[in-house]
Amino acid sequence: MTLSHPVDTHVGSRLRQRRALLGMSQTDLGNAVGLTFQQVQKYERGFNRISSSRLFEFAKVLDVPVEHFFDGMAPSTSGAKRKPGRPKAADKAGEPDLNTKRETLELVRAYYKIRSKDLRSKTRDLIEALAQN
Repeated sequence: MTLSHPVDTHVGSRLRQRRALLGMSQTDLGNAVGLTFQQVQKYERGFNRISSSRLFEFAKVLDVPVEHFFDGMAPSTSGAKRKPGRPKAADKAGEPDLNTKRETLELVRAYYKIRSKDLRSKTRDLIEALAQN
């Protein structure tokens, strides 16, 4: 049994986050790209590596740029060395990933259920105002 590469695990995790954020099941995502839910599950767990063309398909279906799947990945994850002169990423050790918290997912799902773009915008403005206090 071989271990998953950390990049595959991270990309799969980001795939799962986005799918869940949209309230989409593994079956729904699989059907949209011509896969079984089991294959989607293997991708999300990092057991199977996602090809670039498949990643592009996922990005289209999930309405995100391909770069989304690599966001938040630590530079050391890939095993590549940092380029000289390039600043280190901020250390966020110990901070929970807000994108994976159930509360965050529930809030975002509820937000996107608001059909009116104007009302969504006003809701966002209200939340931002409350956050400043």
